[in-house]
Amino acid sequence: MPTRTEGTTSLRLLQVAAFTSSFDRLTIAPMLVVIATELSGSVESVSRAAAAYLMSYGIAQICWAMVSDRLGRVRTMRLALAFAAVGGLASAAVPDIGWLVVARGVTGACFAAAIPSALVYIGDTVPVRVRQAPLTDLMTSTAVGMTLATVGAGALADFTSWRVAFASTAVAAAVLAVVMRRLPEPAATAGAAPSISGSLRAVVGNRTALLVLVLALAEGLVLLGPLTFLPVVLHAGGLSVTVAGLLTAFYGASVLVFARVVKGRTRTMAPANLILVGGSLAVAAYALLTVDHGAVPVVVGTVLLGAGWAFMHSTLQTWATDVAPKARATAVSLFATMLFTGSAAGAAGFGPLVDAGRFQAVFVITLAVAVPLTVAATVGRRRYSTRGH
Repeated sequence: MPTRTEGTTSLRLLQVAAFTSSFDRLTIAPMLVVIATELSGSVESVSRAAAAYLMSYGIAQICWAMVSDRLGRVRTMRLALAFAAVGGLASAAVPDIGWLVVARGVTGACFAAAIPSALVYIGDTVPVRVRQAPLTDLMTSTAVGMTLATVGAGALADFTSWRVAFASTAVAAAVLAVVMRRLPEPAATAGAAPSISGSLRAVVGNRTALLVLVLALAEGLVLLGPLTFLPVVLHAGGLSVTVAGLLTAFYGASVLVFARVVKGRTRTMAPANLILVGGSLAVAAYALLTVDHGAVPVVVGTVLLGAGWAFMHSTLQTWATDVAPKARATAVSLFATMLFTGSAAGAAGFGPLVDAGRFQAVFVITLAVAVPLTVAATVGRRRYSTRGH
């Protein structure tokens, strides 16, 4: 068990890694139009790069879990960040959209290790009764990364180049790969090499774990899928790339604010109720955006979605670290795989609708998924609690 000082230092490093990963993941969102113009393509074609990133990010999770079980959590994060730096620099140097899709896919696969490995690290070192607090802190860092990505990347694209934005996270990843040498390896897992097939059976054969994975898939579609296109919706209304990025940054700001609220409620509010609040906020957001997707409704919707993410995702994430404790790395990696598979499906499926200006159709689809997601997640988590967990 690490000392308090070691634990604080470790959490800070994990937060910086989460920040960098989330910044890179959302960097492309406010730059879709600019990249499409410079590379002589459409928003739909550039959105394939976002979809490739998210899909590879999700698929790579189980691979990194296997590596993590053998090399250790910290070595895995450092290795992945070093490769992510290479992918980020390649993204900044691509000559056309085809190569951009490849480069972003590789970068997504590499950054895939950062946040899930951090989750597992916390799961390995923090007792479950107090685990949601540091997990919420980690989510806060993710929100800061998302906020600065939508603002900073848009501004960089307007005033310098979109290539600078990709290069920035590449440099940050390279620095982290070196600095994270300070992070102590969890004693219980360093050098461990359990059977991957056994870990998979432990998760797949667990009905509750399967439910959490399905919920993660739906959550990715609902709470992450449309984020890539919100700046495009605002840009279509006549706003500049910078202003559109600034307004959609309210999502990350909302996550920041409401993460504090969630952290204060974790000891007094049942997990099922936290999920219910989060899902209800997401439903309200898409109901509003279905009716009107002008600048003001988009800003209000992003605030509601950010709050919904803070309540729902942190609770589902904590649940994922507990459903299969003997196969935690595998369970968390599969959780992330499903989350970003859902997000990638949204980015790929919504791309043609957005390119055609059919924004309302995107919000109708996500609203239709948000309702059953909220019901199933709330009921499932309440039943899990009543069984003594």
